[in-house]
Amino acid sequence: MKMESPHPLDLTRAASAFAALGSEQRLSVLRTLVRAGPDGLSIGDLGERTGVTGSTLTHHMKILSTAGLVTQARQGRSIICAAVAFDEVQSLSTFLLTECCADSANQCEDADHG
Repeated sequence: MKMESPHPLDLTRAASAFAALGSEQRLSVLRTLVRAGPDGLSIGDLGERTGVTGSTLTHHMKILSTAGLVTQARQGRSIICAAVAFDEVQSLSTFLLTECCADSANQCEDADHG
């Protein structure tokens, strides 16, 4: 089954994004932001919910941001809001499923792929 992605990933970009998720803390940060929805969270709230704070959280957010998986924006004077780049996360998921069962004699079921 072929699935269309809003922003098709090439192998290099996909590998970079998966490498960014190669840390339990970064994966936890991303999952927390996914749960928060499109409004995101302040860095303080994100730190409280994940248990990752200070320079460690800043480091992880930089890696996730560079990989295109999260966005950050200043609100007011100093509050930083963090949110998931849902299109990129969707593209990453689609990258894995685009050629699902392509080389299999048995076709994948349509459920849960889209």
